[in-house]
Amino acid sequence: MTLAHSRPLDSLTNLSSSPFSLQIAPIPNIPEISEGDDLGVIIAKCLENAQLSLTDGDILTSAHKIFSKAEGAVVNMADVTPGQEAMRYAEELNKDPRKIEVILSQSKRVIRSFKRPEQNEGTMICEHRLGFISANAAVDESNTGEDGSLILLPHNPDASAKAVCDYLSRHFNARIGFAITDTFGRPWRIGQVNVAVGLADLPATIREQGNLDAHGRLLSVTEPAFADELAAASGLVIRKSAQTPVVLFRGLDWQKTESAAQDLLRPNKENMFK
Repeated sequence: MTLAHSRPLDSLTNLSSSPFSLQIAPIPNIPEISEGDDLGVIIAKCLENAQLSLTDGDILTSAHKIFSKAEGAVVNMADVTPGQEAMRYAEELNKDPRKIEVILSQSKRVIRSFKRPEQNEGTMICEHRLGFISANAAVDESNTGEDGSLILLPHNPDASAKAVCDYLSRHFNARIGFAITDTFGRPWRIGQVNVAVGLADLPATIREQGNLDAHGRLLSVTEPAFADELAAASGLVIRKSAQTPVVLFRGLDWQKTESAAQDLLRPNKENMFK
């Protein structure tokens, strides 16, 4: 049985490789990120300050917001002029029309919008320009660093993950993987979990089709969403109030793979709920 351990920050140096355990630990003391910051350098320094060195097979995940801030994917609502469509949604949903204008700018389409009587403001379910389906096209107001600002997904999360992954691989001379995450709701389920929105060198899924289960039966459809499982597990140790967006995984068996977060998107032709 694989065990997951959330280790306190003062015991990170006890991380070690073991074939029988999965170890998960947040990297402490990630500073407030500003536009132009070099995240590879910053993460490497934080690892070294925690007396950690990356080894072959390690995986890092990171909440997208530090990438968005470093890349300037932050919008000040004072600079936004809403159009007619945004004004129409604002009246329907009791939302700030400037925020809606930004949501629309990040969306391919609005799938559904609604406001329940008990809600102060409504919700927009959108297809993001990158293909992800989420509330408000992943436009968020939390942890932006300043009032009246909105944070967006990075322009190209896969490329962002790859740049940092390559830097850390060279710096520590290790084969590692990297995933950028965001928090999404889920159809038919209460609450939110982290999912992968950017990948570097990690498989998006693990194809089990053609393998046998424990009782010798052939697996025909089993395909665990490896990257999303990592992302969800990172949420167990990330604390939004503690500035620990980067999480280290050690002890997983995986193969370096060229992939993209879009590989996790179900094709529209398979949508059974249209």
